[in-house]
Amino acid sequence: MNQKLIEWGRACLIFWFLGGFTAFAEAGEVSVGLATNFTTTFKEIAKGFEKETGHRVIVSTGSTGKLFAQIRNGAPFEVFLSADCARPKRLEREGWAVQGSRFTYAVGRLTLWSPKPIGENFLGPQVLSSGAFHYLAIANPKTAPYGRAARQTLRALKLWSRLKSRIVQGENISQTFLFVVTGNAEWGFVALSQVLDPKIGGKGARWDVPLELYEALNQEAVLLVKGRNNPAAQALLDYLKGPKARLVIEKYGYGMG
Repeated sequence: MNQKLIEWGRACLIFWFLGGFTAFAEAGEVSVGLATNFTTTFKEIAKGFEKETGHRVIVSTGSTGKLFAQIRNGAPFEVFLSADCARPKRLEREGWAVQGSRFTYAVGRLTLWSPKPIGENFLGPQVLSSGAFHYLAIANPKTAPYGRAARQTLRALKLWSRLKSRIVQGENISQTFLFVVTGNAEWGFVALSQVLDPKIGGKGARWDVPLELYEALNQEAVLLVKGRNNPAAQALLDYLKGPKARLVIEKYGYGMG
């Protein structure tokens, strides 16, 4: 009786091993064009995805506008995680993306941030209108949705013209954040997710910009035509919609679409 149980257990172990081996033998890789604001968040998501599926994720980051241009010029991306919804929609319309594959994976939040604490309950408009700083960093409004949101905020506060000469522009939101971290700008409009990154841990002073001051940062993902026949690309998008990814996304301060 015991010998039969042992043999049965061995058979189950071999079956499990071969099944797992087959699954990972079929694992592939997926190339992703990723908006820079989502870099740290996606790194955590990709780690879980790779562990669970065996697929490998290859990431290229940049501003949404730059990635959009690269895709239209033949970049080998299979999945595009944009910081807006306009460009994935346009890629779909122009035939660069698979029809019906778009979805909102996160809703971004804009925050005014300085690494130096100035006390609690301060108001961003007061800091900006006081002029008690040399430089204010924003991302390029022409290529980065967070930069466009920063410009919309300043215009809504009627401060754009007054502060325009003090603005330094980053090519993308990561470079903008770096300007503030290194002290090249005392304040910056950055992504809330960057401030909530464990490396920063919410330190410093921040004013989360009210949502009514800028257009919603609905960030869409889309399956590109080059990834249409890649199971790893579809698996990644499915994982991004799932509960494990959603927990990570919310942890970094994003809303859900």
